[in-house]
Amino acid sequence: MHPIAFRLGSFTIHWYGVMIALAFLAGLWTATRRARRENISGEKIADIVFWLMFGAILGARAVYVTTYWKDEFANQPLPEIFMIQHGGLVYYGGLIGATIAGMIYIRWKKLPLWKTADVIAPSIALGNVFGRIGCLLNGCCYGRACRLPWAIRFPSDHSTGGVPVHPTEIYDALLNFALYLGLAWLFRHKKFNGQVFATYLIGYAIFRSIVEFFRGDYPADHIHNGLTSGQLASIPIFIAGLLLAAVLSSRAQTKRG
Repeated sequence: MHPIAFRLGSFTIHWYGVMIALAFLAGLWTATRRARRENISGEKIADIVFWLMFGAILGARAVYVTTYWKDEFANQPLPEIFMIQHGGLVYYGGLIGATIAGMIYIRWKKLPLWKTADVIAPSIALGNVFGRIGCLLNGCCYGRACRLPWAIRFPSDHSTGGVPVHPTEIYDALLNFALYLGLAWLFRHKKFNGQVFATYLIGYAIFRSIVEFFRGDYPADHIHNGLTSGQLASIPIFIAGLLLAAVLSSRAQTKRG
């Protein structure tokens, strides 16, 4: 756990912020390379990535603050709401925010919706790898206690009390990297436009739900019927991915027929 990367005088650079920046740079680079296969301008992809970045951060922070208002923000100064370098971004809020921002940009620039979504989807998974490494360095999104050989320890003044815990941030990073590799392969072999994006929704919902079983940072009132808020959010995302794949596949078959 090393939250601070370095200091420039009185200005502090946090690793969490550095990793978020690297996530978007990696996503931008890989997405612009894929865009060529779909005859989409790399410049337009670069523009949409910055829209997605703004929407994702805004949505992720808004959902986090709303969800944990009583636990973390009710008694804090108002500026703390905007201190994302301290951690506190909810992925599904980011997905909603990025989707809204992306849809606005795509309609504005009249880009092909599902082709563009397929270009971007693998890069979202890759970006999340960096995001989870940022969580590890920041000490958030940690796991529950365990005695496995690969357990990790945070400092004794951490919320875990310094006991060995599941490295859930590493689990999530590895699964997202595997998802990225799978989606990058699928992009080159897809059967219909939108298939890669739909597969991303399905795959991430499954992987996120698996990692959630090992999380230890949820307050008791954020667990409902044995499921975390992350697992509950995964259900509609998983269903949306299945429905999207079915509808787009059917449309593609009808056009070919």
